[in-house]
Amino acid sequence: MEFINESEINSLINDDKLNDPVFQKEIIQKSKVAKGLSLKESAVLLNISDPEITEELYCTAREVKEKIYGNRLVLFAPLYVTNLCINNCLYCAFRKDNKELKRKTLTIEEIREETEFLVKQGHKRILLVCGEHPKKANLEFIGEAIQTIYDVNINGGNIRRININSAPLTIEAFKKLKNFGIGTYQCFQETYHYKTYMEMHPDGPKHDYAWRLYAMDRALQAGIDDVGIGALFGLTDYKFETLAMLSHAFNLDHRFGIGPHTISVPRIEPAFNSQLSHKPPFAVDDFSFKKFIAVIRLAVPYTGIILSTRERADLRRELFEVGISQISAGSRTSPGAYKESQETLEEHEMEQFQLGDHRTLDEVVKDCCGLGFLPSFCTACYRSNRTGDRFMELAKSGNIGKMCVPNAISTFSEYTNDFASVETKIVANEFIQNEIEKFNGITRHKTEEMLKRVNNGERDVFF
Repeated sequence: MEFINESEINSLINDDKLNDPVFQKEIIQKSKVAKGLSLKESAVLLNISDPEITEELYCTAREVKEKIYGNRLVLFAPLYVTNLCINNCLYCAFRKDNKELKRKTLTIEEIREETEFLVKQGHKRILLVCGEHPKKANLEFIGEAIQTIYDVNINGGNIRRININSAPLTIEAFKKLKNFGIGTYQCFQETYHYKTYMEMHPDGPKHDYAWRLYAMDRALQAGIDDVGIGALFGLTDYKFETLAMLSHAFNLDHRFGIGPHTISVPRIEPAFNSQLSHKPPFAVDDFSFKKFIAVIRLAVPYTGIILSTRERADLRRELFEVGISQISAGSRTSPGAYKESQETLEEHEMEQFQLGDHRTLDEVVKDCCGLGFLPSFCTACYRSNRTGDRFMELAKSGNIGKMCVPNAISTFSEYTNDFASVETKIVANEFIQNEIEKFNGITRHKTEEMLKRVNNGERDVFF
């Protein structure tokens, strides 16, 4: 655990010399080349409090994000297959000691039904959330669930990319997981602060800090190309958590040449019978939340930053402006909740945490267009082997957007034709045309050719 240097991180947090506005502006200027920042430079930006410098930070974060990825926002939905768990995380409704939580594990047929609902909404990406249970979330079950999801096809609509959030595995188990055809393997450390981690995870396999911390190393060693890290903000000081998570990202990049494909930034939300979610020990206010997201974008410009529906809609709109590149939409956090189509009391008795954004996918898509962001359902990189170090090379050089934006337009047009409401379709078609007009030369020609194919009924068109 030597790369999470708590002493160094705390010294940076407590260094008053890092509050220098001139220094802060210099680092913001440096960050505009989109080559990343050091840990110390990131700490300097976390100390910004001046409103003018803060606004400059936000504007630069959006500028850097668009330099790498364009104006697109990738959309996905989580699919929970079980809420049984053998851990006892104090902040989670799924903890094993929560005897009042209604427990449920989906059958394979129920997983198919959930997938069919998501496909009919227009989703192309799923985050499969498995929890940690040796019988109810074992590899055999996960493999069968993944195959079932990929097998669903409704008039050309299908799930083309399954990312997975599961318990840490051995290298051999990760090799089996890779063979199931997954995209990104995702696992959150929750908190990088060792003492806090041990307090929050009093028993169960998750009590082992190091086993969880090195999960990404084992996944990469097993051949999984893309990994996603994250922390649950509110368990300890957000500055410590941000710098520790960046230390993790830097270490992966240094050792494997592949930084995290995604970084997730959830805040603690109320959870049924949680020990602390109604009063997080270090609650993160909206200002600090927005600021550290912008800092992450500048520190690791190549990574995808994920924002979930934990956050309310108005705040999500603000955070899109400071570097967010992937969002969930139309989410449910309890097993079997999608097929109900309407929120029910039973669903809330089984969910992991409360949601802040209850809008449908269609409503989120329309809103994104109005804000100037391109909704993307693209999965082209995974079909073209642009993963791992190949993806990182394109992202770090700023060239990935040259493919991402045209492909995003293609998949967005597919969504618009097949799933959008009448009102959203009008807004989306105008938005797509405006995006095409930004191109010229061969890129515009290729994009227009792709759209012709989509409008003629072809699906999954990309280059």
